Amino acid sequence: MKLKLAIDPDIVALMAAEVAAGERAVTAAMREAGTGLKSAWRTQITGAGLGTRLANSIRSASFPKSGESLNAAALVWSNAPVIIGAHDTGPLIRSKNGFWLAIPTPAAGKSTRGGRITPGEWERRSGLRLRFIYRRRGPSLLVAEGRLNTKGRAVASRSKTGRGVVTAPILLLARRSA
Repeated sequence: MKLKLAIDPDIVALMAAEVAAGERAVTAAMREAGTGLKSAWRTQITGAGLGTRLANSIRSASFPKSGESLNAAALVWSNAPVIIGAHDTGPLIRSKNGFWLAIPTPAAGKSTRGGRITPGEWERRSGLRLRFIYRRRGPSLLVAEGRLNTKGRAVASRSKTGRGVVTAPILLLARRSA
């Protein structure tokens, strides 16, 4: 008795075609994953209000650069890792000296020396006294009795009758944490 086994399509060619299809699929998946992660990261940065310039510092690369491989990889990184890291880890912001961190509202205006305005500088500039209001929930306030000008800033009222006088929150006071 004679037995003959013949595989009509070439098994080596079939396996080579399957490996090539696998290489194409893995490489395409890694390229898509890299660009998807890059665009999602950029969307998060612009959504957080950090601007498009910082978002555009996110880069990606896929390997191999040309051709396909079963060991394909994608790399996503930032060209500004210190800035991204600072926003990612959220460093603790404290007042320079004292128990409260004063955060100015739009009614406070800007500092004449640049940067944020301090309670003392605001009192000197406006001629109004700030009053402390403690709130159990939420930040405490420093408020002033005056009027709001057309720019939304608190100024002294010139009215003899008290018309237009409001209590305007000038600074939010956040407690210093340990």
